[in-house]
Amino acid sequence: MPAVQDSIECARIAALAADKVKAEDIVAFDVTEPLAITDIFLLATGNNERQVLAIAEEIEKELHIQRQRDARTREGLEDAQWVLLDYGDFVIHVMHKDAREHYSLERLWSDCPKIDLQLPEAGSPSDAAENAENAAKAENRESRESGSTVDSSEDVTAPVPQER
Repeated sequence: MPAVQDSIECARIAALAADKVKAEDIVAFDVTEPLAITDIFLLATGNNERQVLAIAEEIEKELHIQRQRDARTREGLEDAQWVLLDYGDFVIHVMHKDAREHYSLERLWSDCPKIDLQLPEAGSPSDAAENAENAAKAENRESRESGSTVDSSEDVTAPVPQER
């Protein structure tokens, strides 16, 4: 029996949340056949401990906001090498890249069907728009910090008249 739709939708919310904070190698497996205790394992990777914690926090926040779901169990927050969030019908593993390589969970679950997480492709128009928006925010922040201001209604390409 495949994973229930609610679990799949929650895994997609978690994957989008992880992607939002730049998690890498996000993948989910339908583990209903080999395991009777849960439907889905979702894996996501962070490049350092701070990112691992940020990914786990963002996932928890989004699942709480969008589905009123809170993890039954949270483990690994102290070391931030492998954070496990157990929601009962799905389990999320947020792993440091070194731990992910060492334990190679994909190899263990490679016989299980992958779940389509419907993540945006890297370099998609939504990524480009987000990158442009972030660049504009950074530029505005830099100009405020340096004390220079630019009136967006001004034509900044027009020559400035010089006094004689």
